[in-house]
Amino acid sequence: MDDEIFDALVIGGGLAGLAAAWTLADQGKSVLVIEKGDYCGAKNVTGGRLYVSPLLPHLGGLLDNAPFERSISREELCVMSAEGSLTLSYTDSSLAALPGQSYSVCRAKLDRYLARQAEKSGAILATKMRVDELIIEDGAVVGVRSGGEALLARTVICCDGVLSLFPQQAGLRGPLEPRHCAVGIKEVVELDAQLINQRFGVSDDQGAARLFLGDATQGRFGGGFLYTNKESIGLGLVLGIEAFSAEGLDLTAPELLERFMQRPEIAPLIAGGQSVEYSAHVIMEGSFDQLSRLYGNGVLVAGEAAGFSLNAGVTVRGMEYALMSGHLAARAVVETCKRDDFSAQSLSVYQKLLEDSFVLKDFRSHRSVAASLDHERFFGFYPGFVTGLMHDLYRVDGPKQPIYPTVRKHLKASVIKDALFKDLGKVRKL
Repeated sequence: MDDEIFDALVIGGGLAGLAAAWTLADQGKSVLVIEKGDYCGAKNVTGGRLYVSPLLPHLGGLLDNAPFERSISREELCVMSAEGSLTLSYTDSSLAALPGQSYSVCRAKLDRYLARQAEKSGAILATKMRVDELIIEDGAVVGVRSGGEALLARTVICCDGVLSLFPQQAGLRGPLEPRHCAVGIKEVVELDAQLINQRFGVSDDQGAARLFLGDATQGRFGGGFLYTNKESIGLGLVLGIEAFSAEGLDLTAPELLERFMQRPEIAPLIAGGQSVEYSAHVIMEGSFDQLSRLYGNGVLVAGEAAGFSLNAGVTVRGMEYALMSGHLAARAVVETCKRDDFSAQSLSVYQKLLEDSFVLKDFRSHRSVAASLDHERFFGFYPGFVTGLMHDLYRVDGPKQPIYPTVRKHLKASVIKDALFKDLGKVRKL
């Protein structure tokens, strides 16, 4: 490898890196992927959700036969207080139709499949290798150093996750700030496929996704999630690091997850299952204003390394942004190869491609969501208000008020009037 200069060197064999490698190799470009795991997917935990609809026009050849788990045909939202919960369940004919708009996936399976596709197209994958640093000459990235070996490339694409230090080394961003990050903790419970079908009201090819708000995180910024795989259930919590570190939380992250799993909304769904995996992972609380600078002289950043994860309120997305940003980074390299110019000005075509795609359009349109949701009332007060109202509507232990006076009593409370008035402007930004 010492004498070869690759058109692109990709750091990280996850979704972004493999999409970039497949696209580049498919266009006849020489590309090397460096992955520190034993194989692509070895460091990825099971479970997640991928929205494929916006990807198929661009990456259909890569994803057509991918090993997805279940098509998500049922969307659910559970609002929790300490005493109760309200679950909304939605489905329609378009969600139930195949091919689906989104799928649950097992990353270890999916990443290994994508790696095989990239290799079939001509990409070189080097696993069990660690990148130590970027090689920078005259202000431009010209390769990487790995185990004392210099590997040279016309462009380096950083795709090695949210904790990547390489964008910082290239001068594209500063250190990560805790207030812009969250920690995700997850457990995977193995369960018979027919039990999953019965408990979630789905067929063999269909699945459910449920988000949890409120007491799942003891009223702190964050939420819970649950996805059905073919023969397992992935569930867990996402906690804002600042909220989790603040005073008053008397549980550790594993204790909080165990408490969540013992809730009556969860426990019957996983009863009889076998826990097969536990993991924790730092993620960006996606915001347009916190995205890394995406290009420099000889370097591009894609996937989680760039900050491409987005909490849009009722959807939490990241994997499709990783795949698409990797694909567009590759397209940018193909364009700059034609000009034989790998300067930041030339590679700025990547920014334009992202602007024209759903990636940055989504981030722009949701740029205020994270800040709007970052208020304790959304995670503590309102879930308590909703479940308190439902309690009074359904409880019968004597003379019963009609529905309207019951609702009016709750709405007339001074605290709810003050809260609604203060939060109306925030809600309009969701």
